[in-house]
Amino acid sequence: MKKELLIIIPAYNEEENIERVVKNIINNYGQFDYIVVNDGSKDRTADICRENGFELLDLPINLGLAGAFQAGLKYAYAKGYSYAIQFDADGQHRPEYIEPMLMKMKEGYDIVIGSRFVKERKDKSLRMFGSRMLTLAIKITTGVRVSDPTSGMRMFASDMIKEFAQNLNYGPEPDTISYLLKNGAKIAEVQAEMDERQFGESYLNMINSIKYMVKMIVSIVLIQNVRKRG
Repeated sequence: MKKELLIIIPAYNEEENIERVVKNIINNYGQFDYIVVNDGSKDRTADICRENGFELLDLPINLGLAGAFQAGLKYAYAKGYSYAIQFDADGQHRPEYIEPMLMKMKEGYDIVIGSRFVKERKDKSLRMFGSRMLTLAIKITTGVRVSDPTSGMRMFASDMIKEFAQNLNYGPEPDTISYLLKNGAKIAEVQAEMDERQFGESYLNMINSIKYMVKMIVSIVLIQNVRKRG
């Protein structure tokens, strides 16, 4: 029997967050399966998962978000899941939006994004300026408006799970979303609120955020035009 949905939780040095995040899913959203992908953490993330009996895929080295998420998608593909969702280990993503995203997915979409800006407006911060530029770049190159291209809460249908699992050059990033749109993928957004990280530090400080936005815009505008599928 084909399994329905897997929540993939990439985790790197999330000892202060992981127990709360996973227990919330287990206690309140037990209809969904989950897997924590420990991305070579240097803290007690993996130990906490083992102590609590959490479902764990323990990577021996740090592969980065793209590698950890792909490992989760390989697991989802091997286990025969119909859908998989990327879910942050830092507590920013709210699991109550998984069901509405799944319902939207069943309308025939390949990817559904939990978006902060379907109904809400972006503020005037530098980070949101970068997000606006990404939205514009995707719109210019694909003809499709993605209001929240940097949202990490993305759900994938079985064909996308297979494609991500079998191709090395597939990261869960805006440029890959742009590339898939150009190749006919159907993508929708569902309004979702997100919380602030409660503990630990995010990699994306201001300098890294600027570098990331520039890298993504260059990739969307230039590189994705010559990228070959498969």
